[in-house]
Amino acid sequence: MTAQDTTAVGTAVYTVTGMTCGHCEKAVSEELSALPGVTAVTADAATGRVSVTSGAPLDDDAVRAAVDEAGYELTGRV
Repeated sequence: MTAQDTTAVGTAVYTVTGMTCGHCEKAVSEELSALPGVTAVTADAATGRVSVTSGAPLDDDAVRAAVDEAGYELTGRV
């Protein structure tokens, strides 16, 4: 992904590795919720999937940086 990769307004689903529990889900959700335009985040440690709903286009690099800040790795977009 490059800095120009964006996800349109709506919901995007990402794959995140390293989440193992509710604390992990909360850490990822809090970082992603701080991104501009994000209205909802659902993280599922069991599947490694994170759904991000936004009222503004999401920059994939910003999403990757937020997941990294939480201590996990974004491995792709579903």
